[in-house]
Amino acid sequence: MTVAGVVQGVGFRPFVHALAGELCLSGHVTNCAGGVVAEIEGARDSVEAFCARVATHAPPPAAVASVTYEEVPALGTAGFAIRPSENGGGPGGRTLLPPDTAMCAACSAELADPADRRYRHPFITCSHCGPRFTIVTALPYDRATTTMAGFPLCAACAREYADPADRRFHAQPLACHDCGPTLYLSGPPKPTGTADATDTAATAGTAGTTGTTSTADATATSDATDATDATDATSTTSTTATIGATGTIGATGTTGAAAIAEARRLLTAGAILAVKGIGGYHLACDAANARAVAALRERKQRGRRPFAVMAADLGTAEQLAPVSPAEAELLTGPGRPIVLLRRAAQPKTAQPKTRF
Repeated sequence: MTVAGVVQGVGFRPFVHALAGELCLSGHVTNCAGGVVAEIEGARDSVEAFCARVATHAPPPAAVASVTYEEVPALGTAGFAIRPSENGGGPGGRTLLPPDTAMCAACSAELADPADRRYRHPFITCSHCGPRFTIVTALPYDRATTTMAGFPLCAACAREYADPADRRFHAQPLACHDCGPTLYLSGPPKPTGTADATDTAATAGTAGTTGTTSTADATATSDATDATDATDATSTTSTTATIGATGTIGATGTTGAAAIAEARRLLTAGAILAVKGIGGYHLACDAANARAVAALRERKQRGRRPFAVMAADLGTAEQLAPVSPAEAELLTGPGRPIVLLRRAAQPKTAQPKTRF
């Protein structure tokens, strides 16, 4: 069986593995140039049920475009396995890669749980969410062909990766505090005795990969710029921060929770931060700080066009602008696109001279 469509990087092989186990089928599944290839054997009724459900029960964001079948002699295989990808093997064709998706509810709960080993892990992900398209360097989709290739799994992550009952079963971007990328904030510190820190800069991001995830409690404006090394696993992920009012930049090389705390302090002080994420750089500042927003507009030469505003959750967004049900669905969906909203009668953010 060859399945084409969005079937790589979406937990499709684990889905096939689970379905085969449920129907007591044996065989194997693997990625190939044209999508996913599976060989299954067992009772005819079970095989027919498997073929029907593969096309109709695949979990989102998988999208099956076509399924082709070929009958082959049974091999008497015991059990069902996920095999290494076939580089160039299998039928040819065009493999569709999934987009990056927002953090799922399960990962969000882990992120906020002090007892969880991924508590506040900036790069938390699983088979159902996280970066996909922007970390792929080649096909078929495997960890070795993503920007996570340089981060070997620790023992705990390796157990999750190999456990069919775990939602991180064969999740290629899998990592944790012990084995994944490091979030960092860096840049030249403010010289002692300097009164004005307007031109002081700092950088923050992740070492060794572009798979960054930024979190902030305060709303901030952002604007993306190109990153020439966006898919280079050896490049340094960074953020440039410029203080626009008061305060000094923390020590170069600040990492982890301390880096996030310092970045929040810089935003509060009127800084402009360049956060290097999975798709490039995002310039961010406090959206309620008119001076910081004016500085960002001047540097971007963007006088009237609105900036994107980041909100911690839908409730925060509704305090900033009216949100219709359709807009709320977009804002909270897996794609999390930028949504253009009508501004509130009494806006809480620095406003361009437009109706938005």
